[in-house]
Amino acid sequence: MRSKLPDYAMRAQRLERSGDFEAAIELYSAALKSRPDEPELLAAVARLAEQIDDYATAGELWAKINILKAGAPEAADGLARALRELGRFDEAIEVLRSSLLMHPEESRLWNALGSTLAAAGRSGEALTFFDEALRLDGRFAVAAYNRGYAKYDLGRLSEAEGDFASARKLARKPEDVAAIELAQSLLMLAQGDLERGWGAYEARLSPHARKPMAFEGKGRRWTPAAPLSGKHLLAIAEQGLGDEIMFSNLIPDVLEDLGPDGRLSLAVDERLVALFQRSFPTVAVTAYETSRRGRGANRRVPVPSSPDYWTPLASLCRRYRRSVSAFPTTRGYVRPDETRVRHWRAWLGEGPPAVGVSWRSGKMSGTRRREYPPLDRWRALFNTPGVRFVDLQYDGSSDERAAIRGLGASELLEPPGIHLRQDIDDLGALCAAMDSIVSVGNATAALAGACGCNLAILVGPASWPQMGSDAYPWYPNARALAARAYGDWDAVLSEAASFVADSLRARRADPG
Repeated sequence: MRSKLPDYAMRAQRLERSGDFEAAIELYSAALKSRPDEPELLAAVARLAEQIDDYATAGELWAKINILKAGAPEAADGLARALRELGRFDEAIEVLRSSLLMHPEESRLWNALGSTLAAAGRSGEALTFFDEALRLDGRFAVAAYNRGYAKYDLGRLSEAEGDFASARKLARKPEDVAAIELAQSLLMLAQGDLERGWGAYEARLSPHARKPMAFEGKGRRWTPAAPLSGKHLLAIAEQGLGDEIMFSNLIPDVLEDLGPDGRLSLAVDERLVALFQRSFPTVAVTAYETSRRGRGANRRVPVPSSPDYWTPLASLCRRYRRSVSAFPTTRGYVRPDETRVRHWRAWLGEGPPAVGVSWRSGKMSGTRRREYPPLDRWRALFNTPGVRFVDLQYDGSSDERAAIRGLGASELLEPPGIHLRQDIDDLGALCAAMDSIVSVGNATAALAGACGCNLAILVGPASWPQMGSDAYPWYPNARALAARAYGDWDAVLSEAASFVADSLRARRADPG
């Protein structure tokens, strides 16, 4: 029989449900002092640690529960989940296999094993385990959803569509419904069904999303039917920095609709204010304010007057990007500081062509790791003769740079006096000074594409920003180099080397 929890632990549960995580952690910690080996309390704190992305702490707690309860399914599932987010895939697989020997009928363990393999870039193998999870429990919505994502990763989009539809019918938890509907929208976009896809993409704003974003915008909420001519619109950027840059591709279209008597206010990450104000001089660009709101966030914008409408920036795609042909074909839509471009060109001086490189995202948890080729797969690019490589990797480590030099890069220049994560305006100028850039799909690639640089973007299979095309419509000057499957990066890096070699030949043919 489950023992009754102390009163302060019960209060902690209520605080957690209300979103006051700090107070909940304090109370849970007090409860654990009196009952340090209580599995239920340990599990509660482990789940709370996951909510705030502290997977190291979650892993330690789940490991303790796994010992106390000898491979119990919940403990093994939780420990594997934490290890998966930390990129320790082999350990997660071993934990699950050990638990499955004792509990072969547990569908959650089969699903967890499939999820771990998929996160490690082994989606083909993962399908067997999702199939077994669904054989054991035909109403397991999350397993159907995960199987759909594995098929998505393999480029089997029509099959993924069927699994997502089945998962949506089976789902009962609001958070599961939100995740499934967002996955369905990305699938539509990846298939090139933009008209339906952008409408479905509003699922990203669900209050039941894992980390929901709430907006405080003055005026009425904009809809695609609302006329904009002569109006004042407030657009609020959202998601990560790269997304803010990518979706700013919409701004020229919005300005055209507003006309000479209309006004656009744009709220962005403070690192983008100077760059965007220069690029869009008629727009009132300001920095939004973001505060924590339970497990999500609240975003507000200080604007001096009330606009007629407000909207999250990406929602404008429902009017302006309903087909691939609706994307602009002009090269670049933001303007780096020309004085700083000249500064970086002077720093480079005379010499072989300069190729900027960025090899990963700043966020490398869970499934994101599979989206970026490991450094040891970059040898084909770094062996390209006759070029200088320039480090554009924010948060890059000395070990990573040493590994790159060991792969054959004759030069890896580190630009002085710039913080590559914080100085985004100057990073844009540095990108513009490059002869070409090779980057994974991160904020640096978005910035280089928006600046109109000669860019190759390394992407995984069925990358939704490609909108069902072979190109990268957001940046018409960019070349998308797509892997056929996660983990299959050798051909992609060989293409990247060819891209650089082509750029080198073009420069020699036209040195001006």
